[in-house]
Amino acid sequence: MTMPHPMPHADQSAEASLRDALSRGDLVLGKIGPILGHLLSTPDHSLFSDEIVARVRGMLHDLAWQVLRAQAQAAGQSGREAFAERHGEALAEHLQASPALLAHCHALALEWQFASRMEAQYGLDPVLSPLIQQLIAAEDSAISSAAMAALAAQARFAQTQQRMELPLAELPGDLFHQTLLGWRNYNGPNQSDAMIRAEAKLRDGFDESGGRIALFARLVAGLGDDATEALVLDKAGAAIFFTSLAARSGQSREMAILSSNKRQLVRLALGLRAAGLDGVELEDVIMRIHPDAAPPQSVLAVTPSEAQQLLTEGGMLGIG
Repeated sequence: MTMPHPMPHADQSAEASLRDALSRGDLVLGKIGPILGHLLSTPDHSLFSDEIVARVRGMLHDLAWQVLRAQAQAAGQSGREAFAERHGEALAEHLQASPALLAHCHALALEWQFASRMEAQYGLDPVLSPLIQQLIAAEDSAISSAAMAALAAQARFAQTQQRMELPLAELPGDLFHQTLLGWRNYNGPNQSDAMIRAEAKLRDGFDESGGRIALFARLVAGLGDDATEALVLDKAGAAIFFTSLAARSGQSREMAILSSNKRQLVRLALGLRAAGLDGVELEDVIMRIHPDAAPPQSVLAVTPSEAQQLLTEGGMLGIG
């Protein structure tokens, strides 16, 4: 395996401190999947009333119900809801065995919780942020149209999160495929003709480019001179902020969202530094997210490329 290049510009003690802090954070992140899977599997829901667990459970159930309704419709059954009710719990439990799907639902739940907290603390609308509003009014029709599409997608996201749902159409392509494979595996080797027809119809109607995540990725990619505003949290809003942080720091969007947890302060600071923020800008973002915290000073001693290298090394462990 090719070893990462040393970072000649950073103070060695600062580098060692950052690696140690990032490793501790990675250990925490590595436990999320198993713990969340356990919480979702427990029959006694009263012991785990946490909002995030309930929301993840709701999204997995909604995905299961959607494919089961499609299967019942393809079979010509009149009682689609009854069919979904019979198999929904078992299929949802089967789907939660996918670490990637579980991580995605978890990140969405955290994103919505974060957006709601920003609204409560700073009055930042979780759907229509100042930057979205500014881009909708742009003279460039391509930017304006992209912003309108993103706004509509964010409004749908808000509604579905409030209902603890996740439309199949909003899944990234690889997770859409995994979900249908999970459904197929749940049905065993002898899939019915109705199930095969239903799967084909769902695949034919799927368009990843129309999903919220893809729409925000295109919007952020086309910002140009406004790209720096995408990391000004109280202007960009949560959706643009996390999309931009992921793109500019070389992390997945899920990992960018997870870095907003207070125990991941070093990862958040490194992500912001990798995205090109200087000391003052970085401190401002962190204070918005964690008013009682300050970024580790050692982060300011590394260059953006060195920060990205540190984050990438975490990814080598299968965590970042």
